[in-house]
Amino acid sequence: MEQNRTDRFKTAILLIASTGLIAGLLFYFSGRPNSANLIWIAGVVPALAALVVEILRSLRSGEVGLDIVAALSMSAALVFGETLAAAVVAVMYSGGTFLEAFAEGRARRSMQDLLSRVPRTATRHRNGGLEDVPLDEIAPGDRLLIRQGDVVPVDGTVASDTAFLDTSALTGESLPVRLARGADAMSGSTNAGEAFDLAATREAKDSTYAGIVRLVEEAQASKAPMSRLADRWSLGFLAVTVSIAFAAWWFTGDPIRAVAVLVVATPCPLILAVPVALVAGLSRAAHFGVLIKGAGPLETMARIRTLILDKTGTLTDGRPQIVSIDSHDGMAEGDILRFAAALDQASKHPVAQAIVAAAKERGFSLPVPSEVAEFPGEGVMGHVEGHSVIVGGDGFVVARVGRMGDDHPAKGAGSVLVAVAVDGHMAGHLVMSDPLRDGAGAMLEGLRREGIARILLATGDRADVAERVTEGLGLDGLRAGLTPDQKVLLVLSERKHGPVMMVGDGVNDAPALAAADVGVAMGARGAAASAEAADVVLLVDRIDRLGPGIEIARGARRIAVESVVAGIGLSVMGMIAAAFGYLTPVQGALLQEVIDVAVILNALRALRIAPHEPTIPNPKPASGGQADKLQGATP
Repeated sequence: MEQNRTDRFKTAILLIASTGLIAGLLFYFSGRPNSANLIWIAGVVPALAALVVEILRSLRSGEVGLDIVAALSMSAALVFGETLAAAVVAVMYSGGTFLEAFAEGRARRSMQDLLSRVPRTATRHRNGGLEDVPLDEIAPGDRLLIRQGDVVPVDGTVASDTAFLDTSALTGESLPVRLARGADAMSGSTNAGEAFDLAATREAKDSTYAGIVRLVEEAQASKAPMSRLADRWSLGFLAVTVSIAFAAWWFTGDPIRAVAVLVVATPCPLILAVPVALVAGLSRAAHFGVLIKGAGPLETMARIRTLILDKTGTLTDGRPQIVSIDSHDGMAEGDILRFAAALDQASKHPVAQAIVAAAKERGFSLPVPSEVAEFPGEGVMGHVEGHSVIVGGDGFVVARVGRMGDDHPAKGAGSVLVAVAVDGHMAGHLVMSDPLRDGAGAMLEGLRREGIARILLATGDRADVAERVTEGLGLDGLRAGLTPDQKVLLVLSERKHGPVMMVGDGVNDAPALAAADVGVAMGARGAAASAEAADVVLLVDRIDRLGPGIEIARGARRIAVESVVAGIGLSVMGMIAAAFGYLTPVQGALLQEVIDVAVILNALRALRIAPHEPTIPNPKPASGGQADKLQGATP
């Protein structure tokens, strides 16, 4: 609402200035120059007044901007009778701010499109029929009908044989993905095929898309980003402008030359090009699933030299998988898994949930356990179909049933052993591992090509586990067994090598994310604390988005600098020409307008930055099914 009022005000100022300029020209060419001068003054005064108010606001907040040059040029032109030049400057400046607002609005379109796609209702199966219900009435377990073209309203699993989903609004993937029965379907995706049924697994407020929308709304509601890049140049350019204008007046005694110099310098590409390029970069990054919270983080992201990665859920999938099942008393592997999964239904531990998911993938029907007792961090005891079952760490189970002579399973570093005892005997072990994300090595190589000089791993896991998982990645350092405060110390110590980026996904990563020059949180479904502390949020649980995000940040900053250098260079040449009398104030104003339009159009190139394709494929669904990218096929 506030932004709309500001845009309307800028439009009104532009209309008044433009009307005054055109009407004054009509009176001037009809032989009434005095009336023309009055009309030009009337058109300039509102623009000048608005500009003075903006300057005073900036000064109160301790900021000295280049708007002062525009105010000086308009004031000087009015004082020395160059009313036509003042009118041209007023139109030029108000037109520049209007064009800037228009360009920023276009650059934010990707985020607005994301918000506009939020569904309001869903179609639910109920009592043999269908009903449209508000999203807040959907509960886990509800069966929803997703028609062709519908946006998936909540996270769920595919309950039909297959589904074709377009995830481009979330991930930037241009091709739809095919999901089989039981595969996870992400809210915010669009049904690109025939209608299918979805079994809701989350409420709407807790789903992925709702988390993304909240993050985008918070980013848009925050204070408009200040362009630090422009701030570093503004005072210097202001000093150069005033010096050239004063010198032209001093050495020639002609104040009109000083007016011409000031007019050529107004309003300066710094005011326009930098915010347009950076906001365009923010929009482009959002298209690839990277939400950057402002121009400041984007600028810093473009200068990152050191990358620190968390392990679990960041460099690895964060979802333990069963590697093998070792039987010790002749019990079938399937029975060992079935007993363990049945009992683990009563636990919320990630390893327990992974065992349950693996059993369901294999099609096992799991009975309800009874008399369950859970020992947090150690294991679970209970009864399954009349059998006494114990599931947990090897030491936890051995302490209760003892160890048989042949139940010493081989366990490599990076693996986790889950022991299973049935009726007082060690039945077997589930060997589990949290695998490295596919293509992680290629992804890290790509980051090095983007200028990342140091890549380190920071994890709370044991050193042997971390070394096994990251073997062959060519990391510059590995820090294991770290507490949250030790991760913060690592971030601070690495700053001696340059700006540091920290990537993590858990609550324990939040302090390090806040301490880093740029903190990156994994996924909208990650911990709220890490997403709040981070400067950048990867909107989907895919670390391969980090590469395109850094590439876009560097491209947007490069385009901003190019626009500034080119614009300032042309402005300085124009000021020198005006100082020597080769440009009148009116000609100088028209020249600067051409320069401003050119740098804005160049800054908008940031909307077309095309980063390299991600190297890591879509993560595998957690609850079965395959997600295959369609190679040109249509559903």
